[in-house]
Amino acid sequence: MRLGLLGGSFDPVHNGHLSIAQQTREALGLDQILFIPTSHPPHKPHDSLAPVHHRYEMVRLAIASAPSLVISDVEIRRPGKSYSIDTIRLLQQEYGAHTQLFFLIGLDAFLEFPSWRDPLTLLQLCSFVVLSRPGLSFRSVSTISLLPPIPASSLTDLDEGRISRIEVPLGKQQMTCLRLPPCAVSASDIRVRIRQGLPVANLLPPLVESYILRHHLYQEERDRTNS
Repeated sequence: MRLGLLGGSFDPVHNGHLSIAQQTREALGLDQILFIPTSHPPHKPHDSLAPVHHRYEMVRLAIASAPSLVISDVEIRRPGKSYSIDTIRLLQQEYGAHTQLFFLIGLDAFLEFPSWRDPLTLLQLCSFVVLSRPGLSFRSVSTISLLPPIPASSLTDLDEGRISRIEVPLGKQQMTCLRLPPCAVSASDIRVRIRQGLPVANLLPPLVESYILRHHLYQEERDRTNS
């Protein structure tokens, strides 16, 4: 099986996440995309996030009608910070050698990859899929010294839309740089809109919007203003 891994805080999960997952699955011929809500992300203050059980449940509701999208609680079950290398090793044990893992990551996050825990080992454990992000250029990937040289012309062609992806061998694994249509939805903008009482119907799956309203998530500032 070819399994894509999409980790994140999903605070909250939104239509952009779902679109990216499905587009990547179709582009690379993946069998499933596994959503992995993080419990204690190393690069984000833990107390700034909604409780993980809410974030997990919102993802579960968002993908309930999509058989090719599944969810894992691997980073919730494990105590401590959610380091990707630990997650990959656990998933390799769970899924076995017959499953090929593809780590989906936005270009913005990938540019910080050298600061992750044991990045060289991580590159050898699974294939990476680096996804385009608005305002960022794939040419910046060439600054990551952990990677083999990538022809500048290929990165330019990818940035300018003449090609949709490039593949870079990484020993037994590979890195794919994939250009997707821009996604204008962001979780931080959604949280702001909810606090301000603005509509979010076109940004969230309906079940997620209902869950947020039912549990009064992301409304702290508005509640203080109205109290």
